[in-house]
Amino acid sequence: MNFQLTDEQKLTQKTAREFAVNELAPGVVERDEKKVWPKEGVAKMAELGFLGMMADPKWNGGGMDTISYTLAMEEISKVDASTGVVMSVNNSLVCFLIEKFGSDFIKDKYLKPLAEGKKLGAFSLSEPQAGSDASNMKTFAKKNGDHYLVTGTKNWVTNGINSDLVILFALTEKGIGHKGISCFIVEKGLAGLETGKPENKLGIRASDTCELYFDDVKVPVENIIGKEGEGFKIALSTLDGGRIGIASQALGIAQASLDASISYSKERIQFGKPIAANQGIQFKIADMAMEIESARMLIHKAAWLKDQKQNYSHLASMAKVYASEVAMRASTQCVQIHGGFGFMRESGIERLMRDAKITQIYEGTSEIQRVVIARALLK
Repeated sequence: MNFQLTDEQKLTQKTAREFAVNELAPGVVERDEKKVWPKEGVAKMAELGFLGMMADPKWNGGGMDTISYTLAMEEISKVDASTGVVMSVNNSLVCFLIEKFGSDFIKDKYLKPLAEGKKLGAFSLSEPQAGSDASNMKTFAKKNGDHYLVTGTKNWVTNGINSDLVILFALTEKGIGHKGISCFIVEKGLAGLETGKPENKLGIRASDTCELYFDDVKVPVENIIGKEGEGFKIALSTLDGGRIGIASQALGIAQASLDASISYSKERIQFGKPIAANQGIQFKIADMAMEIESARMLIHKAAWLKDQKQNYSHLASMAKVYASEVAMRASTQCVQIHGGFGFMRESGIERLMRDAKITQIYEGTSEIQRVVIARALLK
């Protein structure tokens, strides 16, 4: 068992850290406050190869392992979780899905520009009445000659406004539940496809989230991914990898909380000494560090299993649910350690707590993750 990072992994980590500090940190509080999408940061991530890290080089990807991806996600999310989720969706949910399940035609036409960062993808599964119960979707794709006519509404679409392409899940046969779901790739700009207004969110406010409206949108038959009826299986397999990405995002938020707590506790003087000298503060910091290191080990094990092509589904769920809860605890304690200053918007500290919350919800709630874990253990 080797816990040492390779030279390539260390370089990826260092590059991501420097990019986050130099390019993302300036203006991060203002972007959050004003809901400004990180256009320049996303363009720079594309240049660095961070938008298609794990895709095969023959499809213009970086060919990196999942450990490298988790390291980059942690470093970027440590500074700006909004930019981190843009990166996570394009890597974990879009590029991964297309490479694993798409035809060579789709890979050549769509994966190449996505992996290079010339185009950006979104993943659209949820609907107003279909969240954790994704099989309850109503969006319908009716086959009509050489195309499908898609009608319905999707919500909670991350990258929905600024994306060029959307991975869409829709029914191709009604009345048979999840067996009737199929997967498509849909280009933005098609007639009948409208983008809703940006949602006003608690956290990750600089990332865009919106509804998508489909009104007889014509999608070519060659844009189906897999076969009709395979969409639900494709979604579940893809979300396993996506949970590693969100776990890494949560880990970055938690680590940022610890780093800020250590720094501030050394500087803040009360009753004639730094608050770091108080055992109450020391215990908070010790607990944060233990939980963060435990979360990191879970994430890296899930990533390692994925790279070894072993079953990693329940480990990804463990990593996601645990890291997200660690992020919530660490960020809450970070605000507490900073006191009144941590409660102020300009501090950037309260943002960590707001950003952490969504990691317990999207790409599978903590409750659903526990169901996945239990089923794997009890089968």
